[in-house]
Amino acid sequence: MIPYSSPSPATRVPLIDLTASRSSDATGRDQAAREIHIACRTIGFFYVTGHGFPRDLLERTFAAAQAFFELPLETKTAIDMRRSASRAGYEPIAAQVLDSQDASAPAAPPDLKESFYCGLELPDDHPWSQRQLRGYGHNQWPAELPELREVMVAYYAEMAHLGDHLLQLVARSLELDDPWFKPYFDPPSATLRLIKYPPQPSSAAVNQIGAGAHTDWGGITLLAQDDSGGLEVRNLAGDWIEAPPIEGALVVNLGDLMARWTNGVYASNMHRVKNNRSGRYRYSIPFFLSPRPDAVIDAIPSCVAPGASALHPPCTAAQHMNEMFLRSYGYSAAAATSQSPSVTTGQSPGK
Repeated sequence: MIPYSSPSPATRVPLIDLTASRSSDATGRDQAAREIHIACRTIGFFYVTGHGFPRDLLERTFAAAQAFFELPLETKTAIDMRRSASRAGYEPIAAQVLDSQDASAPAAPPDLKESFYCGLELPDDHPWSQRQLRGYGHNQWPAELPELREVMVAYYAEMAHLGDHLLQLVARSLELDDPWFKPYFDPPSATLRLIKYPPQPSSAAVNQIGAGAHTDWGGITLLAQDDSGGLEVRNLAGDWIEAPPIEGALVVNLGDLMARWTNGVYASNMHRVKNNRSGRYRYSIPFFLSPRPDAVIDAIPSCVAPGASALHPPCTAAQHMNEMFLRSYGYSAAAATSQSPSVTTGQSPGK
């Protein structure tokens, strides 16, 4: 367990304006790529403005999230994520433990949050759905809230489009051609998650917060957060700094898979959430964008120094993600769906 301590205000998460990068002018893309390179080398987190994500869709999705979590518990548990072959659906409060820990540390308490997952909307007979891969098909939608499906599918599509642009800038930041990542993300393995955090209770267990200290699993994460605050990031000095909401900005961070892909050149950094500032519920919407399951992840050659070896052996994206899921939920993402929900340990995405 990583003991909770107050964050240091010494540094800030960088803010990058993408406006110029969305034009045909290479100068704007180069500038954004340079700023992304610095952010990914130093902290693995950055804000983006000028991203072009539709504001009305963002507002509709936050409204749909609030409406979903206000449904009766029995309605939500009827679509529990373990009833889905690809683990899409509802995750009850205290069902996940994000706090990274080693074997000698005390067991970490469960997180104070509830959430809802969905992946790419596919028919059950689609080849990717039939393989029961996380992020592909088998979504579960509450009949009591029919508008949730429409808004989530629209949000997923727009966020995937923005993610593609960011991957082009990440490629450029590594001195690769802009479309270098494209074949690995066609189609992507992406998960959209709605999260609700209650106000931090005085009765919480020691070190029990909204989302314990962890790194994300996959490629890149694009996060929309409300104005409640509570997200904290650990910098390279080991200090915790606040990542407060910025009007109109999204938060972007790299996951463990991207750190592995870049041979450690880019950072997948620790972060956590403690909802103790606003005194009200906190809502956030992370979009986890990762390569297609059969993509082979090997160190990018430009990230390996001459004469040096890669830090990790090659693996598929599915192998990496399944191991991460096993750590966090105590069972494989490819396991049978008959297990009942339970509190499990490990690390997984959360914002």
